[in-house]
Amino acid sequence: MTLPNTSLLVELKSLSFGYGDRVILNDISFGIPRGKVTALMGVSGGGKTTVLRMIGGQYTAQKGQLTFDGQDVGQMNTEQLYAARRRMGMLFQFGALFTDMNVFDNVAFPLREHTKMSESMVRDIVLMKLDAVGLRGARNLMPSEISGGMGRRVALARAIALDPDLMMYDEPFAGLDPISLGTAARLIRRLNDSLGITSVVVSHDVDETFQIADHVVVLANGKVAAQGTPESLRQTSDPLVHQFVNGLSDGPVHFHYPATAIAEDFGGVSQ
Repeated sequence: MTLPNTSLLVELKSLSFGYGDRVILNDISFGIPRGKVTALMGVSGGGKTTVLRMIGGQYTAQKGQLTFDGQDVGQMNTEQLYAARRRMGMLFQFGALFTDMNVFDNVAFPLREHTKMSESMVRDIVLMKLDAVGLRGARNLMPSEISGGMGRRVALARAIALDPDLMMYDEPFAGLDPISLGTAARLIRRLNDSLGITSVVVSHDVDETFQIADHVVVLANGKVAAQGTPESLRQTSDPLVHQFVNGLSDGPVHFHYPATAIAEDFGGVSQ
């Protein structure tokens, strides 16, 4: 019997997944260390968000195994899966706030849904979580009355309401101005350290993500193209990783979609 690696909260072991004939993840293996910020990066369509969905049990591996705290997520029954999900927090790309609830009730929702706390205790926890993201004073506002960056922070307060062991962030910096982006990045790092949690960040923003990540996994072509510290990836000689990290248009990922020779299209032959 192989004992679980207790230094890893999540581990993917020779895992494969696809949609029909389209392979998304092909025999990949890597781990997410406890208490650290791990970044999942790579080109669009590389399977980053798919990994998050598999951690949460929305998708099941077709081959291999994904474990959460030593338990195979794919083998969990409904009760075990819901119990595991209560130990996870998820920040969706655009917040996904309930538009007919104010800020306070959005953050209170998981507490009221999954616990039997008194309303006075719910109030105290909600205000503490909102204070942690700098928005205690916005508790009575509606989502339509706050900015996109503020909405993302409210969603973060909601995601940490149940004190999860694992926080997952799907493109947390998308659409944010530079000030809000920097604030969000520092908040992810600070909450990870102050709450003693484990974080997984899916992002295309190399500079901001590299500043807060302890470990980076680059996915490409269904495989783990590289993994390591941000500094080690900046210095890599791998052509694909070098192209991605430096935002180059020329490299293994081509700018032009495959096509016939240009002379054939502009040579006067009608299609």
